[in-house]
Amino acid sequence: MTPLLVLAGPPGAGKSTVAARLVARWERAVHLHTDDVHAWVASGYVAPWLPESQAQNAVIVDAIVAAADRFTRGGYAVVVDGVVGPWFLEPFRSLDHPVAYAVLRPSLTATEARAARQAHPLRDLTVVSQMHAAFADLGDLERHVVDSTRLTPDQTATEVRRLLDAGALTLR
Repeated sequence: MTPLLVLAGPPGAGKSTVAARLVARWERAVHLHTDDVHAWVASGYVAPWLPESQAQNAVIVDAIVAAADRFTRGGYAVVVDGVVGPWFLEPFRSLDHPVAYAVLRPSLTATEARAARQAHPLRDLTVVSQMHAAFADLGDLERHVVDSTRLTPDQTATEVRRLLDAGALTLR
């Protein structure tokens, strides 16, 4: 089975940049950017960090899991890139093949600086800080954290790939 990696972290952590570098390293790969799937909701969309978005977010996660599973079964390495906290992992865990999980967690200062850049879609630092805090203590999942504060995107991708290849990121 080809890899299915969920690359998570708060906005500004560098997920999309690192995911693009990771998928370039496989012959057949898919970069499933969760922000794109959120954009599929044409009306009635609720910002995903608001409490009233829970039902919407569950539907979107199920769609992402189904797409990631299908591509993986089709022989593609898949990197799901998004704000996928432990609260969204159950549908991935229910798949009948291994799923890897990596959390990019730079310092709050670095995360805010990256998110504040003009091209980033979420520049509200209050929300960025709130989402960073949601990844601050992952308990048993701390072993899945990569501190990318001082790493370049290429170095981060290399470290994630090293951990992935070693089996250190597989969800149990």
